[in-house]
Amino acid sequence: MDSMMMDAMAADMKSMPGMDTMDMSVLQACMDACSACEQACTVCSTQMMSCAPACMNCADMCNTMMRSMMRMQGMTSASMTAMLDACIEMCRACMDECMQHADHSEVCKMCAQSCQACMEACMAVKDMMMKAA
Repeated sequence: MDSMMMDAMAADMKSMPGMDTMDMSVLQACMDACSACEQACTVCSTQMMSCAPACMNCADMCNTMMRSMMRMQGMTSASMTAMLDACIEMCRACMDECMQHADHSEVCKMCAQSCQACMEACMAVKDMMMKAA
């Protein structure tokens, strides 16, 4: 997703308190890192086969989170909080799995870092939403 689209989305997200603070590029970076890690884990080793599905699930969740944030109309605070919780947990699961391989896989290390950044961004948005409620 290009920066012009992300800027336009950020402008539309101001309707729900806290959502305007989400940096969409963090979600995109996590999706990209998870996709790269999934491919590397699938090709490289059967020892890391549990890593590939965790990465695919996380990339899918980040994509769903981003799409949900793009169409804020009709989203309630409760449904957005549930989406953020799901994204946080998926990022945590992927990060934990990738950290098991980070010592011998630079791709897994980068994926874990991206997942952590995405998880922290989602937690910050959730905290702002809770304070505004």
